[in-house]
Amino acid sequence: MKLILCLSLLTCLACWIEARRYSQCELLKIFRKTRLDGYRGIGAATWICIAKHESNYRTNVVNNNGPSRDYGIFQINSRWWCNDGKTPKTANGCKKSCSSFLNNDITDDIECAKRVVRDPQGVNAWVVYRKYCKGKDLRKYVRGC
Repeated sequence: MKLILCLSLLTCLACWIEARRYSQCELLKIFRKTRLDGYRGIGAATWICIAKHESNYRTNVVNNNGPSRDYGIFQINSRWWCNDGKTPKTANGCKKSCSSFLNNDITDDIECAKRVVRDPQGVNAWVVYRKYCKGKDLRKYVRGC
């Protein structure tokens, strides 16, 4: 029992150590480098807006939405896009473990986000996009960068 408790604590500590909160300008640079900026006509300011409202630019965020969970900076959903080993009948559209979206390397998060927007729902798959980003002046997300 003590071993399980110690391993659980070490796992939590490892996630905390790897966690990172990006700045808007860091994300802009990464989104340009990875060609997320402009992907399917979606600009970096939109992606930064999504990241702000999904995770506050943090990489280690997990939200429990009932039968599924959302992971990482873009809050990738375990029902449709990744496998967390807990969600029944996951589609795992990005062919990734959900835990891979919890570290500070967001390259795989970006690749999965690209996969999500290729789906018919596109960027509308993110509720925060519709609520906070769509049709809004997003210049504040890239101003000063």
